[in-house]
Amino acid sequence: MDVEEYRSIISNAIEREIESYTFYRTVREKVKDENLKNLFNELAGEESKHRKTLEGFLMKEPGKLRFDTKRDYKIAQMLETPPLSADLKPLDGLVLAIRKELDAMQMYTQLASLSVDPEQAELFESLAAMERGHKARLEDIYTNMAFPEVW
Repeated sequence: MDVEEYRSIISNAIEREIESYTFYRTVREKVKDENLKNLFNELAGEESKHRKTLEGFLMKEPGKLRFDTKRDYKIAQMLETPPLSADLKPLDGLVLAIRKELDAMQMYTQLASLSVDPEQAELFESLAAMERGHKARLEDIYTNMAFPEVW
C-alpha cells in the first residue's frame, strides 16, 4: 500500500468518527434522562479522541495498529433497534449506540475482506477492532444495567 492509499483510508476513518461524534451529540440533545445525556456526551468525547488519534496517523508512515479484540457479547445482534425519541430510555440509548459501533465494525470488516493489498486489509481489520472495542465497552455497560446482580 502506498502512502496516498494509507492516507485515504485514514481520512475515511476520520470522517466516520466525525459522523459518530455528530450522532452522539444529536442523540444527547434529544434525550431527557440526565444519565443518558452524560453517557452520550462521554461517547462523543471518545469519538473526538479517536478522530485525533487517527489524525495523528496521517502524520506517520503506514504501520501496525494494535487494539484489544477479545470481547464480543453479540448483544447488538439479538436486540431490536429502538426508535430515536426525546424520551429515550437509557437501555434503548445504549442499544442505539451499540448498533452504531456494530455498523462501523462491520463496514471496516467488509472493507478488509475486499482488500487485495495485505497492508490495507490489516489497516481495515485494525479499524474494525477499534470499533469492536467501543462496542464491547457499551455492551459491558448494557449488561450491567440490564442484568444487575442480585445480592
